[in-house]
Amino acid sequence: MGFLTALSPRAIVASVLLLSSLAYDVAARPSPEPKADWVRKGPARKKMSNHIKRAIEGQSHTRRTEEVPCADVLAKPITAPKPNIWGQLTGEEISSVVDWLFAQEQFNLTVTEEAGPWDNTIQLVEAMWPNKTDALAFIDGDAPAPAKYAHVLLNNRATENPFYADILVGPLPLDNTTVSWEPLAFPYNKPSGDGKVRNLDADEDIVYEEWIWKISASIADITLDLWNGTALGLENDTLDIWGIDPLWQDNGRVIRWDGFWALSGDVFDAETLLPLGLYFVSDITGRDPSKWSLEGWLYNGTFYATTEEFREAYWSSCFTKNGPNVPGAWSATDHNGDVPPLDYNHPPTIVAPAGARYGVDHEQKYVEWMDFSFYIGFTRDTGMALYDIRYKGQRILYELGLQEALAHYAGNDPLNSGIAYLDTFYGFGPYAFELVQGYDCPTHATYLNSSFYVSETTHTHINSICLFEFISDFPIQRHTTNRYTSVTKNTYFVVRFVSTVGNYDYSFSYSFFLDGTISVEVRASGYIQSAYFAGNEEYGFRIHDNLSGSMHDHVLNFKADFDILGTNNSVELVTMAPTTVTYPWSKGKARNTMHLERSFVESEDEGRFNWAANQATQVIVVNEDVRNKHGEFRGYRVLPSTGTVHLTVLNSTNLANAGRWAEYDIQITKYKDTEPKAAHPYNSQDVHDPPIDFSKFFDGDSLRKEDLVLWLNLGMHHLPHTGDLPNTVMTTAHAGVHFMPSNYFEGDESRKTVNQVRINYSDGKTSEVQTFGQKTKAEDYNGTCKLVFEPVKADLWGYTGDIVVRKFPYDPNNPWFQTGSIV
Repeated sequence: MGFLTALSPRAIVASVLLLSSLAYDVAARPSPEPKADWVRKGPARKKMSNHIKRAIEGQSHTRRTEEVPCADVLAKPITAPKPNIWGQLTGEEISSVVDWLFAQEQFNLTVTEEAGPWDNTIQLVEAMWPNKTDALAFIDGDAPAPAKYAHVLLNNRATENPFYADILVGPLPLDNTTVSWEPLAFPYNKPSGDGKVRNLDADEDIVYEEWIWKISASIADITLDLWNGTALGLENDTLDIWGIDPLWQDNGRVIRWDGFWALSGDVFDAETLLPLGLYFVSDITGRDPSKWSLEGWLYNGTFYATTEEFREAYWSSCFTKNGPNVPGAWSATDHNGDVPPLDYNHPPTIVAPAGARYGVDHEQKYVEWMDFSFYIGFTRDTGMALYDIRYKGQRILYELGLQEALAHYAGNDPLNSGIAYLDTFYGFGPYAFELVQGYDCPTHATYLNSSFYVSETTHTHINSICLFEFISDFPIQRHTTNRYTSVTKNTYFVVRFVSTVGNYDYSFSYSFFLDGTISVEVRASGYIQSAYFAGNEEYGFRIHDNLSGSMHDHVLNFKADFDILGTNNSVELVTMAPTTVTYPWSKGKARNTMHLERSFVESEDEGRFNWAANQATQVIVVNEDVRNKHGEFRGYRVLPSTGTVHLTVLNSTNLANAGRWAEYDIQITKYKDTEPKAAHPYNSQDVHDPPIDFSKFFDGDSLRKEDLVLWLNLGMHHLPHTGDLPNTVMTTAHAGVHFMPSNYFEGDESRKTVNQVRINYSDGKTSEVQTFGQKTKAEDYNGTCKLVFEPVKADLWGYTGDIVVRKFPYDPNNPWFQTGSIV
């Protein structure tokens, strides 16, 4: 871990994919040379294998290590009705944009590998999402596809006041007679309106080399005495230093708190379980280290204003020295302990004997399953999103995807008290690594690739998105009488990706069900970020020798842009409320009962609220102009399943205006092209005046018969306990929401599947078994079909990691593998 010993878990994330700094890396720093086995240096010049070629061409592939005896499990090839206007840029498009940018003297760009802290670099090149107003004219009509532009993020550091600048370049393909650029400002509501936000991390290398390591060296005698270790920025360090995120931004000053952590010293990245309880605070305002100042030390609840004061106290006879946190079997994720009975036997395995029952256009990333269809998009900030989700050709959702994820901590120490990670700062796209077959997804799944720009290259994450059909362990319908039993299989379809942002792994699943329901689920695992035990009883359980669980909120915001039978939608609230009523038939006696209270969310002034107590209020997106034959509004109900939370902290000191989207469970706005995202990845760089202040979206617009967007918060109030060691488990670290038809169809759509049975019986005998024509015999599949033990074998030895293609100069014929660790 020599290369990764000076950053917070989230800052570590931003520097692991290349030896040169990542294009997304806003917190990385030049460090001592990495260990030789960390990652391969430079391209490997060798003949491309077929799967590398497919990956760099944007195609997906599923490894097959044995013949499938029944039917091919891969998705059926289909053709998208129209091109995917939410798709990623091609390699040629990215190369042309990068080449054009370097030719513009006004940008004063330096190749990332050669850049220092005072050079301008290209941080990001990806497709710009189209405005919905333009997209609908294309996907619903005969209008041409929206003009294609590149979204470019420039990291401007050749100035006393470094900043990031979002710009648009296009239209694509580039033509020297028409190409132009302009600031990307319309999606942001920062008053400056120029698409710029300051960069507080431009000098992260200097912070460590010229500041942090020197401060640590000044107390090396103390760290050796306390923990027999040092943190000097060297490969043989046994200690690490990192701190708060975002940095404190008070009264024009930039303040950071840092703490000491033990390195695990093995393959397991358990560092976030090893806090040591010593902290120091620095004022690092400005770019001149000579003007920075060390403001004090904190140990065991006592603050020391100077190093001299701390040293004098430490070497006194009355100083209390607490013990360290030491790694061991308790912090390793390998098998540990007695094997449960029969656990060596292979667990149940689901198979697809008839092959895939869904279709995929791999080039366009377009999917069809049963009566559902949708497109897949992928971005650096938020990873995968779904677009134009339709049922029987009728759009239900225009867009469904993650907007931001927050992990807000609390503790008695300044480090935990000062942390509120905004994870799009690091990005979900760069860390959506290859999925593990048979573990992350079934072995019979179909896999797609994703790509992202970094340091004048593109990385392709092989098999980073999976699609599969599955069957639940409970039926979707059943009923038994004294004459028959009726049961229907609960088959559903999933598209999933997993992103490891620092110490946490987030699994995102979008599922589709036979009754027309759509669900969003997020599950979390990985290492908790812990706290030192001393004095932390009010903020967490003591979970190991000198370790406290650090309480925190996970809040993940999702955008659900509904189009129920068109874009003129409303939100109806239907509440089951207690009441006392005297009925004509109750003979003058009042009866305590309940009834329905119906209302509509009239405007954005009422558009931010939490789920009602007892979940008594249904939230239904309806089209008031379209009623079913019974006179009820057709719509989709938004139904929380578990873990729908908002931020516990009120008016967060750490976030100020940067996390206003996390304040309520449900937030409804009128769609505007100028409000496509709830957050900006660099909101943390200016928390008081961020590029996107979500609260400004709510300006009184009417929400009746309008194009509506619901911004929904999922998450977990996480109070770590001993069961979080070594890793949090996904069984309980789980949040989800369902979108359920409400008077939308004439009946239950799942009745249309033939995968159901009715068994008639009487007098203890079965008289009829009705299977509705479903295929149940081998001869139904055009020949004998034997079910063998591993119909598709997971190729775990074929796990490869990222494939990289150089973009400047463009070199598509010489890709190489290059993937680093996370922490």
